[in-house]
Amino acid sequence: MRRRATAIAAMLALVALASVAAASATVDRAAAPSAAAAADSQLISCGKTVTMGMLAPVTGPAASLGKLQTDWAKFYVAAHNKIKKNKHKLRVVYGDTVLGGPGGTAEAVKAAQSFASNVLGVVGPAGSNEVRATTATLRNAGFAFVSGSATNTELTTDGTRTNFFFRTVPPDAAQGTSVANFITKKLKYKRVYIIDDQEAYSTGLADTVQQKLRAAGVTVNRDGVSQQQSDFSSLIAKIPRDTQLVYIPWQLPPKGKAFGEQMRSAGKGSVNLMGSDGLFDDAFASLGGVYASSFPTSGTHPITKAFKKAHGGDPEFFGAPSYVAAQVIGGAIDRACKNGKASRAEVRAQVRKTNLKKTVLGLNVSFNGQGDIKGGQFGIWKATSGGTFQPVG
Repeated sequence: MRRRATAIAAMLALVALASVAAASATVDRAAAPSAAAAADSQLISCGKTVTMGMLAPVTGPAASLGKLQTDWAKFYVAAHNKIKKNKHKLRVVYGDTVLGGPGGTAEAVKAAQSFASNVLGVVGPAGSNEVRATTATLRNAGFAFVSGSATNTELTTDGTRTNFFFRTVPPDAAQGTSVANFITKKLKYKRVYIIDDQEAYSTGLADTVQQKLRAAGVTVNRDGVSQQQSDFSSLIAKIPRDTQLVYIPWQLPPKGKAFGEQMRSAGKGSVNLMGSDGLFDDAFASLGGVYASSFPTSGTHPITKAFKKAHGGDPEFFGAPSYVAAQVIGGAIDRACKNGKASRAEVRAQVRKTNLKKTVLGLNVSFNGQGDIKGGQFGIWKATSGGTFQPVG
């Protein structure tokens, strides 16, 4: 009897604990929407300095691309803060997303969660997979977030980020068209091998290019490889020797460089290699003779010339759309702060009204209802023997 009574008592205790836990969980779930609404509408005193966040790969395999983006964002902030009519100075807090690292997108989510209550808007993230992973965090906090490089088409067409997410680069629907047209109409190739890196950005772009090439009568073989892979020998062995072009829409320039070097070591250096905007970087260009697509950027714009002069003659074109992304967020904060206070909801409303003239992208910048930039297309570049990209299409 004592054992039975003890067992019953233990069971009742467990039931009580479960009830408390369930009640706590219910409170947490109920509190989440109200907490999000509070963050969205909370008025922040603008004061002499206002803060925006930036999510970028400061460290990790894509750090070279992250540097280009943060260099351009810093250049905008410095220029903004020199203008006397701007009542508020901008400061940036950075969140390191470690794009392509072994932890996947966990670091990006952690970085998005780190922004304090005084942050009014966000530049980034850089990668399309990072945008997907951080959407809930950023949206629940009420942030407008503007990427200067996330191109996956569905980011703006699936409806989950509308009025929160914007980008200053065209989507992969445009990039894929430019790439396929260059391969079929300029190079006139008929045998192409596509290898994606199994992430959202890469697979989406690979799908678009594959579909367009096959529609044009090109024979396309398709494969995939993890971003964590470093030895590509078995993959390269599967590429037929009569292949005219290997297309790798990857995000990590060091991996693209390693793949190109291993292709040449395997005796397949005669096969042309093309990367996407994610490989538009000095590391990949150092191979010489490789192609890459890239966003629209004006090399003759006065700001581009000033940036180039301030950075040892390197225009760092990949980062230019992040200058415009910072310009969008910075301008929205300035307008929202006109009465001395601003909320994240007010900043979002101002981002939607963006209408920038004669930007470093070589075009005016405003957004359609989905958050995509109006106009703009991708160009094709080829690396010289000296390792610098030059426009070819």
